[in-house]
Amino acid sequence: YSGPFDELPAGREAFAEKNYTHRVIGWNDVGDEEGTGIVHIAPGCGAEDFALSKEYDLPVIGPLDGDGVYKAGFGWLSGNPVSEVTQRILDDLSGKGLVYRLEDYTHRYPVCWRCGTELIFRLVDEWFINMGPLYDKPRSEVTPEEVERSLRYQIMEVVDDIRWIPGFGYERELDWLRNMHDWMISKKRYYGLALPIWVCDDEECGHFHVVGSEHELKELATEGWEQFEGHSPHRPYVDAVRIACPECGGTASRIADVGNPWLDAGIVPFSTTGYRSDREYWAKWYPADLITESFPGQFRNWFYSVLAMGTVLTRQAPFRNNFSYATLLGEDGRPMHKSWGNALEFNEAADRIGVDVMRWMFLNHKPEQNLLFGYHRADETRRRFHIPLWNVYSFFVTYANLAPEWGVGRGVWRVGTGDWGVGSMADGDNSPARALSPSPNSDALMDRWIDARLHELIALVADRLENYDSEAATLACEAFLDDLSNWYVRRSRRRFWDGDAAALDTLYRVLVTFARLLAPMQPFLAEAIYQNLVREGGLPVLPRTDSPDADAPESVHHTAWPQTDQSLVDARLLADMDLARAVVSLGHADRVAANIKVRQPLAGIKVVAAGKADSLARLADLIADELNVKEVGLAEGEAELVTYRILPVNKTLGPRFGKAFPAVRQALSAADPYEVAAAVAAGQPVSVVVNGEEVALAAEDVLVQAEPLPGFQVTNDPQRGIVVALDTSVTPALRQEGLAREVVRKLQQMRKDAGLELSDRINTTWLTGDEELAAAIGSQAAYIQQETLSLSLENGAPH
Repeated sequence: YSGPFDELPAGREAFAEKNYTHRVIGWNDVGDEEGTGIVHIAPGCGAEDFALSKEYDLPVIGPLDGDGVYKAGFGWLSGNPVSEVTQRILDDLSGKGLVYRLEDYTHRYPVCWRCGTELIFRLVDEWFINMGPLYDKPRSEVTPEEVERSLRYQIMEVVDDIRWIPGFGYERELDWLRNMHDWMISKKRYYGLALPIWVCDDEECGHFHVVGSEHELKELATEGWEQFEGHSPHRPYVDAVRIACPECGGTASRIADVGNPWLDAGIVPFSTTGYRSDREYWAKWYPADLITESFPGQFRNWFYSVLAMGTVLTRQAPFRNNFSYATLLGEDGRPMHKSWGNALEFNEAADRIGVDVMRWMFLNHKPEQNLLFGYHRADETRRRFHIPLWNVYSFFVTYANLAPEWGVGRGVWRVGTGDWGVGSMADGDNSPARALSPSPNSDALMDRWIDARLHELIALVADRLENYDSEAATLACEAFLDDLSNWYVRRSRRRFWDGDAAALDTLYRVLVTFARLLAPMQPFLAEAIYQNLVREGGLPVLPRTDSPDADAPESVHHTAWPQTDQSLVDARLLADMDLARAVVSLGHADRVAANIKVRQPLAGIKVVAAGKADSLARLADLIADELNVKEVGLAEGEAELVTYRILPVNKTLGPRFGKAFPAVRQALSAADPYEVAAAVAAGQPVSVVVNGEEVALAAEDVLVQAEPLPGFQVTNDPQRGIVVALDTSVTPALRQEGLAREVVRKLQQMRKDAGLELSDRINTTWLTGDEELAAAIGSQAAYIQQETLSLSLENGAPH
């Protein structure tokens, strides 16, 4: 066999070294399903080929230098970039009569992930750290002596002592340690950490020495120290230093390579904390509580390098917790690239989205999942959390401004427990008359409930953040904000309208405490709320006759982390309110199904909630008010609220009974529907007589359809065992109340359209040809005037 380029000097020299000959070798990596089934072997141009050359002692020819240019010894190829010789090689082969056929062939090939340029493989000499053997047995069977002979197993023991978040990180790191080769620590670069390896200039000696410190280098230096002294250990200064070879006494020079960047990254726990100069100070910082990075690639890069350094130097974990996360992608699910048009520049995104919204997006996400990032998702986040929170803050400021007896004269100071509160200052007296302490005095049901929720939240958020679970912490904050906005504030509007001091105190305390709780996660939003409510910032604030108290911290970030007051976490009240809201949700569903607006008062609801009678009784008034019904009643069971229709499941019973199936249907129709419904609900079989013979039907073979009693709409929650039946009948009196509420709604919209302030009074004149509506306005005049701040409500019809 004669090779196509045997005439090149580099090839002749390589083959002459050991009198090599061309051979054909069987190789599992060559497939028989495509191509010719035979490939050439290029040990200097690929990892697999190089490994094969080691196995079969093949000559290794490395044709390219560091710039991708052919080296000397390759004839007409020498000096040419590898990317520019393809056609010349084809022409050369054609000229030699060696080309059988030319065709374009699509195959997989690595390219640069940034620009798409094809990559090439090049043979180079590198430096490695020996990781030790991998034993062919379970790790539990590896002996201590074997561990001492293998760095990879020593690192595994350190990995065991670390908390990995997400949990799969633990196994990923172990998997890397089991499968990694020796650690390559050198790079063919100029800038970077200069590897402290000096090699004897005498090739026959070839001894290398690793210098352990600048002091040792100075002791060993035979020349060049003057050029290096005073400089950091980087090129070119450190390259000037020569040392005496410890083996032969000749001159040794530093290798040209610099270190892998992960050497720098891995040694940070030691290089930045005085490990060599002040071991006591270093011990205060080691190990770190937390390291965090995006996990794709880091288990074999930074995480690994820190672990390796810590293991070699201390045999201890260099960090207690490892928090890793997936990749940020564009909203289209692809990596962000300018060439693809989906890249977002950070400053532009921060200005348009808002950095706190961005923070919430990152925190409110499962770290093990890729985050699809973009303006639409940011808008969704803002609508879900930030706008509702600011609306609650604005609501408070609006109604506090309408209650000057509450707002004027209030100052902020430190109360006895160290919490920050607001209270009323008597003239000439700086002692709090009604301080907002951690133990609120309000007996109002909604105030006690929101305080219980707040302190429940404080405990939960603290626990989740301590455990690096930001997603659960943010979800809890969102749930609390929903409770605050859509339940507490909405259910307490009348109290705020009336200037109720307890309600204002409570909402103030909740907002300030919530801002403190959010501060680590939402630093700017929390600061704005705190400054506005506590320090009087530049945004609209409560009117004050005094200046901010000098004792109040200047920033929310200077305040203490909120502490849970367990005495305020009323478990019974929380459970009661949870039940009440479930009942309300079903009641609203009833109204939707019956197409009856909430503004239309109704007679009442009946509720089935086994074992919850006392809870319902305690919150019956609240439920009735929310659902706009006159009465909340209890029912023993669903049977009081519905009738049942019993049917067979055709799919299963039809094939089973065949021609007798109509008799089965008739038997079920004749059975006691309430008994059958109870049996099916309990998962018990249903017995019926079919053609004179008793048969048992499985619960899943019987279909129970519940139909509301006439005049009722029924909705149930099977998981909670709650049923709510809404009386949908509307009496003339209820009809008049509903019409009055429609009038109020219309007038409120007219006030808003006219740009009136909430406190502005109006005179109202009405005119209608609808006798029913006129009667409703007449009978409900006081209510309409009160709700719309109408000084007068006059019929405009001519007399």
